[in-house]
Amino acid sequence: MFVTNTDTNEMLKAILNSIDEGIHVIDQDGITIYYNKIAADHDGLDVSDVIGKPLLNVFPSLSAETSTLIKVMKTGNPIFNQHQTYRNLKGKLIDTVNTTIPIIVSGSLIGSVEIAKDMSRVRDLSLKLMDLQAKMDDRSNKALEVKDNHVSYEFDHILTCSPEMESIIKQGKKVSKTTSPVFVYGETGTGKELLVQAIHNHSPRRNRPFISQNCAAIPASLLESILFGTVKGSFTGAEEREGFFELAHGGTLFLDEIQTLPMDLQAKLLRVLEDGIIRRVGSNKSFSTDVRIIAATNENPSSLLSKNLLRPDLYYRLNVVSFHLPPLRSRRTDIPLLVDHFVSMYNFRFNKLVSGTDKQASEILKHYNWPGNIRELRHAVEAAMNMTDEIISPDHLPLHIKPDRSENGCFFSGALKTKVENYEAEMIAKVLNESGRNVKQTAKMLQMPRQTLQYKITKYNL
Repeated sequence: MFVTNTDTNEMLKAILNSIDEGIHVIDQDGITIYYNKIAADHDGLDVSDVIGKPLLNVFPSLSAETSTLIKVMKTGNPIFNQHQTYRNLKGKLIDTVNTTIPIIVSGSLIGSVEIAKDMSRVRDLSLKLMDLQAKMDDRSNKALEVKDNHVSYEFDHILTCSPEMESIIKQGKKVSKTTSPVFVYGETGTGKELLVQAIHNHSPRRNRPFISQNCAAIPASLLESILFGTVKGSFTGAEEREGFFELAHGGTLFLDEIQTLPMDLQAKLLRVLEDGIIRRVGSNKSFSTDVRIIAATNENPSSLLSKNLLRPDLYYRLNVVSFHLPPLRSRRTDIPLLVDHFVSMYNFRFNKLVSGTDKQASEILKHYNWPGNIRELRHAVEAAMNMTDEIISPDHLPLHIKPDRSENGCFFSGALKTKVENYEAEMIAKVLNESGRNVKQTAKMLQMPRQTLQYKITKYNL
């Protein structure tokens, strides 16, 4: 089949129109040469209103100085992840994150393209989250409300017979009496929030708010408003809202995956740590706040610093007191304790009377490498509890954690294949953490094809 240039162009247009992001392209004269349906929906226009017309004629509120498309087309310098909030011609509030890049063909700059991702739905959900947090801020009974908000873990809930963990508990109780910042490092699933809640509940702040926020779960463009609050009119659609620093006044603010905060926001957080002063977005009024900040990361801090993901000055200020939670593979003596706890928990939830694990299942659980740590162990026990009403045997365990059978049908946990796979899972988990879970970078560091790495991540439940 012979494909003409016209066919290729139509195929390309069909592909671009199917992408769930707004795409706007101009040539060197500032004339729009491509504008997809999503971009038209953002702006409240029809595609025909824009195609073939000068950009500044269609959007008179823009100028050569304020239009990112024209600026990039003139300078040849890309602009990444620029946040934009506006009302379109139909009155709808639009919130986008835009990336604008030059179009260079055969060494010549011939135009620019802007890709706009609609963040309106994410913004609306985030603002609802802030409103829900604000509703909890009833000063007369805030302590009761916050206690009901899943801030339930105490040091007694940390099940361990590991000397290292017992030392962490002992230090945590001492630290809870002060107001110093705390930095917690541990792989995913090691129980960072459990420790943080225990510190809060053991402290003089136990009857004050505890607010937890995973920084990676909210778009960077919205984090500042969520943390510091907003004043009405600070940007289109902004309302008077307290941020998490105000809501957590007198209590504890836990910021997980702190390394995902943009650098400018890390600088603002450092200022709060230094002088205890905050200012809402769009306001010129400053006021003091009394909040204990506890930060956490699932990556080695040294790696984060070397990759410029964490400001050194912020790290040094947060790292007044630090805890490194060991992975489960380093505290295997805790596995039987945890298994018994999870069996009891799921007996209650499932209305069962499972007596525990048999000897072979216990050996398998003890020798598996647990790249997902305590969380993975809990899920494995839950899976097994779904398969039996009496005692957990190897047949009830998830396939990926079971070693091979020998020829006589018995399990042998010391099998070479099992040990190799456990070591492989441990290495992949380690490099994944060091790379910030960047699959492409991890594959490069391990000298492994990306597709192979994706398969092994799924296989080992990483």
